[in-house]
Amino acid sequence: MTWATRFKMFFGVIAVFLLVLALTVALSHRKGETDASSASMDAIEYPVGTDYSGTVIEQFVVQGDAVAAGDPIARIQSTQLLQDIDDEISVPDSEVFQVNDDGTYTVLSSVNGLVQEVAVQQGGYAAGGSTLATIAALDSLFVSAEFILDPKDFERIDQGARVDVTLPNDQKLAGTVESIEVATVEDKAVATARVDIDESQFSEQGGLMTPGTPVEATLQLRNDDLLATSVAELRTLISDVREALFA
Repeated sequence: MTWATRFKMFFGVIAVFLLVLALTVALSHRKGETDASSASMDAIEYPVGTDYSGTVIEQFVVQGDAVAAGDPIARIQSTQLLQDIDDEISVPDSEVFQVNDDGTYTVLSSVNGLVQEVAVQQGGYAAGGSTLATIAALDSLFVSAEFILDPKDFERIDQGARVDVTLPNDQKLAGTVESIEVATVEDKAVATARVDIDESQFSEQGGLMTPGTPVEATLQLRNDDLLATSVAELRTLISDVREALFA
């Protein structure tokens, strides 16, 4: 066997070894993440309520409208309010309630957001203390994602775990697990996670960052296998050496 043949065999073995190592590392990395079965943008919802019962005589918004804090939602004609005014009972305005000169009152939005539902349409009757509309606050956006896992994989979800979120236009956002609820279905853990996203990423995405927008979400699980631990330790060692050399 010539030296040239020996060198070819040697480098061939090295190439196969590196390929197997790369595939093993890739498999180990894949074991450390899972894709959501479903995910979408969500937000905290605020009800817009009534103080006095009455008839909605003017409706200013419909489902899907964007509103700012202080914008009118509906104007209501209330016999009870007129009676209080006639009895000289003081009915002060507030941030969400405005008494009009004609004895009607206007209900205002308390937040900046999107109208998710209009519960009482124009011409309908609103009972005192009932909800006229529901508004999703845009400054409270988060991702609601559902993951189907083996019970042992559920144990590998850490509070604050990274979640990679992909919008419909393929833009990438970085999120973290804020809270998680789990139910067991057919020996599988169905985990519903709230994924918080830094507000600085909101303005860059325009209309895609609205409640109900479907997204893709990939959750990073804690990877406890030996290879993953060794790779992590090697990365830490390389980082420490680099800092020592270039400090």
